[in-house]
Amino acid sequence: MKKTGSSDPIDSALESIAQSLEILSGRHRAAVLELGKADAYLWDAAGGRLQEVVRVNRIDLGLLKGIDEVADQLVRNTLQFALGHGANNALLWGARGTGKSSLIKAVHAHVSGRRERGKKRLVLVEVNREEIETLPRLLKGVAALEARVLIFCDDLTFDQGEATYRSLKTILDGGLEGRPGNALLYATSNRRHLMPREMIENERSTAINPSEAAEDKISLSDRFGLWLGFHPCDQPTYLEMVASYARHFGIDMPAAELRAGAIEWSATRGARSGRVAIQFIRQIAGERGQSVELD
Repeated sequence: MKKTGSSDPIDSALESIAQSLEILSGRHRAAVLELGKADAYLWDAAGGRLQEVVRVNRIDLGLLKGIDEVADQLVRNTLQFALGHGANNALLWGARGTGKSSLIKAVHAHVSGRRERGKKRLVLVEVNREEIETLPRLLKGVAALEARVLIFCDDLTFDQGEATYRSLKTILDGGLEGRPGNALLYATSNRRHLMPREMIENERSTAINPSEAAEDKISLSDRFGLWLGFHPCDQPTYLEMVASYARHFGIDMPAAELRAGAIEWSATRGARSGRVAIQFIRQIAGERGQSVELD
């Protein structure tokens, strides 16, 4: 009868499966992460590495209109972090298309370009929503880096039946090990509490202790020390955005014609926001044979 040893194909397959499960569960040792010359990266959870982003799709901070107050708060928080001072994880929540993710990328570029004594290299690392459970591995990896790392997760939401939010709560609090001092989490969401209201209400109606069950979910957003709310803009602010983009991209068009076109465009979209404004600018630029390229 053939002996089963470590070279047996079945044993090798089982060992490979076990290693894969360890990686997926976050128990596998952290990968040794390296930074290149870029200042922005994508987290490749499967490969356990950082992928350089050579050209970041972002808008200059000065072009973002109607969000001056929240922009100032995020700039201050980010600069404090880059200087090694106290700073908070930030949750940017609110209506779609209002500039949440654009602001994070713009603030990162703005702070990175500032000359401040004692400021360390600031890199932006984007994590996909589907890979949020791999954050512990990423945090362990970035802890060894000399740079300050802004971890960015866009459109962070949790739906009915998901339990991932519990692990995120531990990550935000730092758990027993504590969050690395050189890492900070910035997230955007259309939901203030990161999950739909019906999900919270369902817990209230079915749990033995309704208030405690609802608080368990609501408390997730409380782990973010900085809450920044984004709301639909009024028409004057929207038109200011359109005019600002037109000047920036060199679109020569009579003010009255630009204004009328922008109003009609927003009416067909059923919304007024920075996203709608830049989409309108792309349209009229294309009609004139011009391109609209963001930095």
